[in-house]
Amino acid sequence: MPDEDSRTITKRELVNRIADETGQTKVVVRDVIQKFLDSVIDELVDGNRLEFRDFGVFEVRERPARVAQNPRTLEKVPVPAKHVVRFKAGRIMRERVCDEIVAGGDGAGGGKSSAASARGGMNGSSKGAPTGSTNVNGAAAGTAGEQGRDANEAEKGKPSPPTPPPAKPGSPF
Repeated sequence: MPDEDSRTITKRELVNRIADETGQTKVVVRDVIQKFLDSVIDELVDGNRLEFRDFGVFEVRERPARVAQNPRTLEKVPVPAKHVVRFKAGRIMRERVCDEIVAGGDGAGGGKSSAASARGGMNGSSKGAPTGSTNVNGAAAGTAGEQGRDANEAEKGKPSPPTPPPAKPGSPF
């Protein structure tokens, strides 16, 4: 939820702020932060999952190989398998950053606040965009469009085929 007044915070600014708040020297704070970041990377390289309660979970997932299409030439292009880092926000982060109210306080379940519901999901997405947990590249298990279509199918009693998105004028797709 970047605002017009949001800005990028560098490691140097974070070190200065923490040093001022804790009374530690900037050198000590910088070394601790760098050691923490190096340790996170080392654990992910080793294939480990890092869980920080109420903050979030880092893990490495493998994306399978696939065949993509060059939009300009329409040529089929093989895309090799690769590893991606996935971060899932924890309860406190979701409550404070995403305007989400988590029911029960145990992080096991939860509903969305009216602000999150009005946006179409906890990540500010609209219909057809991923909802729920996403990785850094936005991949998700389901979309809001699929969830709505499932509800409509149950009401009608028969499945309806998915409708393709409308074609843009002049587009080769």
